[in-house]
Amino acid sequence: MSVGRVEAIFISGEHGQLPHAVESVRAIAGNGLEGNRYFDEGRPEAELTLIEAEALEALLAEHGIELDGAASRRNVLTRDVRLNDLVGKRFRVGELECLGIELCEPCLHMQSMTSPGVIDGLVHRAGLNAEILVGGDLHPGDPVVPL
Repeated sequence: MSVGRVEAIFISGEHGQLPHAVESVRAIAGNGLEGNRYFDEGRPEAELTLIEAEALEALLAEHGIELDGAASRRNVLTRDVRLNDLVGKRFRVGELECLGIELCEPCLHMQSMTSPGVIDGLVHRAGLNAEILVGGDLHPGDPVVPL
């Protein structure tokens, strides 16, 4: 597996609000990202969401749909790591240790907030839901390393 990196981090304090980029965020094991809409909801699969920059680039190239990291509604935009390969596996994101829970498939809600065709364009490549096992600070440029 390849070693990737964090390109950007996004959080949203309210459900339905477009996430905004941050320069760093504190991740708390068992709770999620401080200031994020899913913080402390007791849902391990919602503690951290990631999406590959390459998936968004493919969405544009193959379907003509431009979607940036914030509009993807995922917390972490990555590059050079296959997130699908991390389902059921432990990995590091900077200081964090995480467990890949399941693919974060596109849904009708995501499509309603973005563009028609997003579901078809991102099926099986819309990201990863992960549980945070060991917390810490997260920054753009941090490595993403399978364990």
